Amino acid sequence: MLTTSAAVESERAVSSPWHAALDLGYERRAARTVLVRSAHSGPLVVQKSLYPEGESVCQNIIVHPPGGVAGGDNLRVAVAVGVGAHAQITTPGAAKWYRSAGAFAEQRIGLTAQSGALLEWLPQEAIVFDGAMADLELTIDLHGNAIFIGWDIVCLGRTASGERFAHGVWKHRLSIRRDGLRVFIERGIVHGGSRMLASPAGLDGAPVFGTFFAACASVSDELLNAGRATIGDDGGRSVTRLPGLLLARFRGSSAEAARQHFTRVWQCARAGLIGRDVVMPRIWRT
Repeated sequence: MLTTSAAVESERAVSSPWHAALDLGYERRAARTVLVRSAHSGPLVVQKSLYPEGESVCQNIIVHPPGGVAGGDNLRVAVAVGVGAHAQITTPGAAKWYRSAGAFAEQRIGLTAQSGALLEWLPQEAIVFDGAMADLELTIDLHGNAIFIGWDIVCLGRTASGERFAHGVWKHRLSIRRDGLRVFIERGIVHGGSRMLASPAGLDGAPVFGTFFAACASVSDELLNAGRATIGDDGGRSVTRLPGLLLARFRGSSAEAARQHFTRVWQCARAGLIGRDVVMPRIWRT
């Protein structure tokens, strides 16, 4: 999320754990989506609501003031979007997962959207330091014809400085349900220095990987073909369709390349599902 100096990073890696929670609720009032509930404890907050696309789309930026997540930290985020509302949530910068002396850092995110709602979950990438111990869970509950569009981008090691993920653990669990029925579930675990990092059946030496998902009532042939047309000849990118889900993958060397790939698929999903163009959050350019 927020960037920090090397000195602050070192201090956070050995300081007492942070416990933080954020609970957000959105409602549709006439033509406007309104943030009606914003409760937090600890260092996890949202900035003021923005409306870059007009009153119907409420954009919020989640800020984690410590700037990174260390061993023993515990973060909880809950988001509920009411009938007919449209909320878009992002972060101001990359999330940093610091090395740990042994304790896992935990993040639990629960997202809910009621019928007729659209929830866009668009965090910037997670940078996993060598030696980090991270345990993440993302649960998405949709009702009726609600739409969810989101992505997850992970960078193993600080590649700009030549660091690799030689030690540590990255755990991830994702589930999407509609009206209580499971649409998609995925579980993964990456051990630092494991053979999977170099294996062609795994990451094939790529330090960056990610997933884009658009959950809707059904994915048309037109939407699938439009998404696949964005791939080009890059073998580290893919777009596929599952029942009620458009899924894109990335495997490569750059978080920026991952975001560019997912942004093109996001444009296709927005155009095909709600007839809107993508409006890039201004915070990404600051």
